[in-house]
Amino acid sequence: MSFIRIFALSVLLFLGGSYEIARSEDMGRNLGVAGATYAITEPDALGEIDARAKEVNWGERFNEKKTKQAVASYRPSGLRPLPRATTSRTRAVDMTYALEADIPDDRGGILYPRGYTFNPLQYVSLPNTFVIIDAEDAEQVGWFRASEYANDPKAFLLLTGGSYQAMLETLKRPVYYANASLIQRLKVRSTPAVAIQKGSMMEVQEIAIPSKK
Repeated sequence: MSFIRIFALSVLLFLGGSYEIARSEDMGRNLGVAGATYAITEPDALGEIDARAKEVNWGERFNEKKTKQAVASYRPSGLRPLPRATTSRTRAVDMTYALEADIPDDRGGILYPRGYTFNPLQYVSLPNTFVIIDAEDAEQVGWFRASEYANDPKAFLLLTGGSYQAMLETLKRPVYYANASLIQRLKVRSTPAVAIQKGSMMEVQEIAIPSKK
């Protein structure tokens, strides 16, 4: 059973237990009123939150222009810029991975120990093609738009530089930043690059495109 399913089951069990306790209390006999009773004088929590919210100048807190600028200029930490490819080359990359921590079993033991090596591509098939470009290079963007991958829904466009927001608006398709660990695992050294699964290996092609300058 997956972690998400276990977590959901735990939540349901907790809510179910709470419900049973409340229902049991409701079924108990009425013991009457002991001592004097007083009206609640504390303000309603939701009413207090609403009053505080009305005191805030939301126009000053959320400036639409600044928000759009912040989105357009966003760059994830660890983004690794790569040089432009000067020579076209293709290599096969072994994706064998060593576990960085023990994987426990359900009996208190260890299913797979730290350091255990395996190749995930021997167990799964990747239907997607990874296309990696530097969006700050207009010629690389132009190459992608003219390529077979531009209209391929299975192609993941990954950026090593440039604005993903600008690419979203220009290309009208999903765009992502290239994760530094993925770049390292695929051993991509220059862009544009295309990575696709070939059996138990990843085939990585770096493409030298002619410059118009």
